[in-house]
Amino acid sequence: MNDHSSPEDDRTGSGRERQRAKKDVWSRTLSQIPTTFGKIVYLASLRNDNSGRYQHFGLAQLYSDEEADAVLRQSHEEAFSEWLNFPLEAQRRDLEEYLESAEDDKGSVLRTWLTLAPYRNLVPATAGPAERELYISDLELILELLRNEFSPSS
Repeated sequence: MNDHSSPEDDRTGSGRERQRAKKDVWSRTLSQIPTTFGKIVYLASLRNDNSGRYQHFGLAQLYSDEEADAVLRQSHEEAFSEWLNFPLEAQRRDLEEYLESAEDDKGSVLRTWLTLAPYRNLVPATAGPAERELYISDLELILELLRNEFSPSS
């Protein structure tokens, strides 16, 4: 995964601005999301499907569209990397906790996810093929295990 800040950024205002924006995102928004998977879902929801740019009105108002995009992109990459580096059992617990907070019935969510695979759109664009494959295989394994637990007759 790429870190979008450079040593040159750190010597200029843009590096300090980016760090301030990132601190705002993590302290005001992402810290309120209890699971890493939830952070991934939230951050992916801020990515425009057509342009690939991350958009957040409030953050762009405080900083700029470019800073908002860069900070949200980097945060998405970090949350994704964090989740990938969890052991499988920790990934499962994190996903279960995310599902507990969902408004829909877990069994229904699991069936829908296994049919439509919306989780494939949660991967940051900068993820390499190996990261993408590991994420998909881990998540699909966990989803199958959870589906069998929540609806043993399906």
